[in-house]
Amino acid sequence: MAERRRRPVDRPRRAALDVLTAVRAERAYANLELPQVLRKHGLEGRDAALATELASGAIRMHGLYDPVIDACLTKPRLQAEVRDVLRLGVHQLLSMRVPDHAAISTSVDLVRATVGQGPAGLVNAVLRTISRRSREEWVAEVAPDRDLDLHGHLAVAQSHPRWVVDLLAEALGSDDELDDLLAADNAAPRVTLVARPGLADVSELEAAGATRTRLSPHGAVLAGGDPAAIPAVAEGRAGVQDEGSQLVALALADADLDGRDERWLDLCAGPGGKAALLAALAAQRGARLVAHERQPHRAALVASAMAALPAGSVDVLAGDGTRPAWTPGTFDRVLVDAPCSGLGALRRRPESRWRRSPADVDVLVGLQQVLLDVALESVRPGGVVVYATCSPVLAETTHVVDAVLGRRDDTDRVDDFQLWPHREGTDAMYAATLRRRS
Repeated sequence: MAERRRRPVDRPRRAALDVLTAVRAERAYANLELPQVLRKHGLEGRDAALATELASGAIRMHGLYDPVIDACLTKPRLQAEVRDVLRLGVHQLLSMRVPDHAAISTSVDLVRATVGQGPAGLVNAVLRTISRRSREEWVAEVAPDRDLDLHGHLAVAQSHPRWVVDLLAEALGSDDELDDLLAADNAAPRVTLVARPGLADVSELEAAGATRTRLSPHGAVLAGGDPAAIPAVAEGRAGVQDEGSQLVALALADADLDGRDERWLDLCAGPGGKAALLAALAAQRGARLVAHERQPHRAALVASAMAALPAGSVDVLAGDGTRPAWTPGTFDRVLVDAPCSGLGALRRRPESRWRRSPADVDVLVGLQQVLLDVALESVRPGGVVVYATCSPVLAETTHVVDAVLGRRDDTDRVDDFQLWPHREGTDAMYAATLRRRS
């Protein structure tokens, strides 16, 4: 037994546990915590990929894993640190191609090293019990009957809060694609790059091993490796940006307008991805972008994203978007990428589905309407506004646009679109193009 205690703890699994602990105990964000933890443990390549999959998967899927774990306990209460270890073990057993003996033994070693000898036997017994059934068999055991309660069944089987499942089904308009959408939320997203026009070309990204995106003319998907190793990305001439976000920026840039086309505004610009693409597009036309962001630290991120752009092509401002510092009718094109629930980007932020509540949506809707009104006041007659959210929830998308247009007689809806991860392979971005009447 003493020899087993001396066995070194697997580094990728220890790193993954560090991420779970930070997310649970410190309310950290997994996507921000992971790079720091990987550096701390000196992980690269396959080890870094393993740690990332373990941490993201265990956080994302604990809506399924916790009922499975609880079904194997004789006492309902379980130390939080031990549950984290068990979640990592269950993810390996039910969702990865890790041999059962490796998943179990490394979990026992991990709990010994981090919690102590006491819970080692419990972890061993629970994981051995779980390993005797397949994921499908466990779903049948712990989830509501699919035929009697489809949404309840999918909430457990696909590890989403029930209220989120209900809202996503409403946005889809039926339950036909609901299982596919929830499964897409649980798939690791592709690393998508954007070549900023005038600074880089997609062919440069292709030369680095990326493949052109289907919908955005400026995008490319990286199959593997570190994006920062690509010179265009390292130099800020290209960046990491979901194809859906690129399409939102292009919706604004490509919209027809009447009259001049010189002044563009990104009202909620942080952290700067869409703003950088817009600034590059504007510079090619001799236009200038104002990138506006409420929070100073996010405004600093926006300025950093603009580093490779020509001097004088963009102004970065920090201020309250609900109380604009500019004269009404100043701009020709305005993007309002409004603060939202983020339920369209669940695959990128594994913890976000567990931190949001229906009350969050109610609060955000009021702010979204105010910001859209500000955007419409900021654009001149004949100019265009694009309202966008990284959420497909109807209360945050079409209902916001309907409410604002319902009290204005100077604006027309030109177009809108909803993207989906299970259809287009993008985040579930929504965008509506509106035009102030000349």
